[in-house]
Amino acid sequence: MPRPIRWILGAQIVVLSYGGIVHVVQLATGGWPPYAWAPGWLAAYFTSLTLLDPLAAALLWSRRAAGLYLSAFVFVTDAAANAYATYGLHMASGMAVVSQAVITAIAIAVLVTARRVRPWLR
Repeated sequence: MPRPIRWILGAQIVVLSYGGIVHVVQLATGGWPPYAWAPGWLAAYFTSLTLLDPLAAALLWSRRAAGLYLSAFVFVTDAAANAYATYGLHMASGMAVVSQAVITAIAIAVLVTARRVRPWLR
């Protein structure tokens, strides 16, 4: 596997692992119900990332194509969910705006690089 592909996969694995940790911390410290500020569907989605983020990271680590597809799904839907939370629910703090922009940039990068990465996965 060429070095640039390893770097792309490594970056996705790190970001997904970080995301999984963030969601675990938010669940552990946020009280019950989780994401009480959000509509039920959005809270359920953010809660599901506690499992989906590390699952995508593990699949990418195992060089599985399913990991690339799940990673793209997670990043694109996370960008959309964060955009809704930030702008649709009017929770546009400075940090929320920056975080939403970063996750959107990552989602775009994953989509742009997916075609180059896919041949190297099983």
